[in-house]
Amino acid sequence: MAYPLYYIENHLPAGKGKHPKNVIFLTADATGVLPAVAKLDPEEAIYYFLSGYTSKLAGTERGIKEPKTTFSACFGAPFMPHSPEVYAQLLKDKLNKHGSLVYLVNTGWFGGPYGVGQRIGITETRTIISLILNNRLVDIEHQREAIFGLNVPVAIDGVGAELLNPMSGWENQEDYLEAAKKLKALFEENALKYSSVLGENKQ
Repeated sequence: MAYPLYYIENHLPAGKGKHPKNVIFLTADATGVLPAVAKLDPEEAIYYFLSGYTSKLAGTERGIKEPKTTFSACFGAPFMPHSPEVYAQLLKDKLNKHGSLVYLVNTGWFGGPYGVGQRIGITETRTIISLILNNRLVDIEHQREAIFGLNVPVAIDGVGAELLNPMSGWENQEDYLEAAKKLKALFEENALKYSSVLGENKQ
């Protein structure tokens, strides 16, 4: 079903918007090791775009009862008629031309993996998205986390420290390190398929 654009109060006459100032990659990390939000530089943006990391979840995937880690290039590989490299180059060109900022937002688990930890709340996710869209995460203090090298805000009002520094929310930090290194190895294995595009990316 469709309806005329003029039904939308603030629609643009041209029928299309401007280039975005912010691009958001959504992931649902069921391992509980990724921070709730990270600011990606252009190279990292291409890496995570090609990775398309998330978890298949019950209710969104047929036959899934528990979250299952998956890598789906461009966050939608089955629907892409061209190779992922084509879309990665297109994204890279657009980011370079328009200077859009890219964020990885995790809506998955913290304090442990699925079955142990808790799901990140919708309130916290909405807070993060709102701050991104209003350019409120640009000038705040960030720090690099140890395993993935992600650039993560040190503190955000309304978002618990354990969501920004996932290791702090795990009861056993050694378990966290083991899970994080395991997930990073999966990223690296998946990235081998795109070595021609990623080159010497440090991820």
